[in-house]
Amino acid sequence: MQHASSTDCARHTISSRAGQLQVPPSSREQKTCCCSRKLTRKLKKRANGHALHAHPDLEASPAQAAHPPDTESEEMLLNLSVVRSINEVDAAEWDACALGSGEVNPFTLHSFFKSLEDSESAVRQTGWLPQHVLLKTGGAAPQLLACCPLYLKSHSYGEYVFDHSWAGYFSRSGQKYYPKLQSCVPFTPATGNRLLVRPEAYAPAITKALGKGLTDIADQMGVSSLHMTFNTEPEWQALGQVGFLKRNGIQYHWQNNGYSTFDDFLMDMKQSKRKNIRQERKHVKNSGLKIKRLSGDTLKPHHWDAFYNFYINTTDKKWGSAYLTRDFFDQLQASMPDRVLLVMAEDESGTAVAGALNLIGSRALFGRNWGCAWGCNVKFLHFELCYYQAIEAAIEMGLDRVEAGAQGEHKIQRGYVPSLTYSSHYFPDPTMKAVVNNFLQRESMQIDYTLEALTLEAPFKSNPASNTVDMPM
Repeated sequence: MQHASSTDCARHTISSRAGQLQVPPSSREQKTCCCSRKLTRKLKKRANGHALHAHPDLEASPAQAAHPPDTESEEMLLNLSVVRSINEVDAAEWDACALGSGEVNPFTLHSFFKSLEDSESAVRQTGWLPQHVLLKTGGAAPQLLACCPLYLKSHSYGEYVFDHSWAGYFSRSGQKYYPKLQSCVPFTPATGNRLLVRPEAYAPAITKALGKGLTDIADQMGVSSLHMTFNTEPEWQALGQVGFLKRNGIQYHWQNNGYSTFDDFLMDMKQSKRKNIRQERKHVKNSGLKIKRLSGDTLKPHHWDAFYNFYINTTDKKWGSAYLTRDFFDQLQASMPDRVLLVMAEDESGTAVAGALNLIGSRALFGRNWGCAWGCNVKFLHFELCYYQAIEAAIEMGLDRVEAGAQGEHKIQRGYVPSLTYSSHYFPDPTMKAVVNNFLQRESMQIDYTLEALTLEAPFKSNPASNTVDMPM
């Protein structure tokens, strides 16, 4: 894998398990950027420009004058800034933006990013330098209107939207792909908003302003590219209007079509598929293992000790990487205990032998990590803990869907239908943008073909979710 060379860094060379992260030269000047923006009527103003406060490590550019205001509106400047730590952002203000969509997504809450950072899981030493973007009102008492999680990265690990072929093309062309900017939830292929906007703000205009601000930041930093992964379709469409390329992928999500019990769900399936699932669950039940769902105060340190060992066992296998530290799970437990659902399997002695970690949103249950003890070879245990227990829990909690992570066509036969995912990609260099766009056009045709083929494998008698599902907005 290609990494940036030390000659590219005037001040900062950051060691990383995945290489060295080079930060562009530093400047403490500010840049003013102009572009038309409209704010919500609730603010009783329309913005015709925004002041872009450059991050200390961004190269300054000459200031530009903002467009004059409309005669019928009052000018309002929006300040765009970049911070190097989530701890520089007030948690209540960040979460007010994260909750702006009306859906609680645990991965975009301040506490989740704080857990990743404070546990040293996603920090500059591991190739994830926080560059979180804040969009605030101007004036003496600025208010955070919108924000965006962003990282400067020296590698492409922990993203689940693969760009290694792009990095290879850059290298063959004599250009550097790293460092790059990445807007995502580290190590987490869960869908959700990345442009986090307060509900009282005029979302389309603010979203577009924030998206344009991201391109300005990428241009100033001189990076090869900026990527936003697993975002929502509206964000995907909006970013396409400000220069981002659009990409689709496929995941497998379970949809709750008003089920009251797991058996209700099974009755929607073809007889043969229903029979297979019952046989798999029966096999695990007859193994003598006891399945427990743990959340909140029922989660104890010894549960996390056991689960972390399972996690390490899984990542020690070929191609695995232990991105998360042991402290991350303690941070998670301390900051959002009621958002955690840990499904554990214990043997007859009460010893934990396997586990699956889920996070609970207001509409979705997100499956994240799975692992088991060495020597644990109970057939179908992975399916039970990761898929069937998640479905049962989602039904009991009245959630709309279960997202069981990346990849896995085997999920289809267990009720998880193909679902489109979205990502957005910005390339300042027009030549490289054209090359990647050509790649994406060809890939899009393959995605369409694959989606159609996978739809034919749906296990339902009559598909209540129309076989394929666009990710909820």
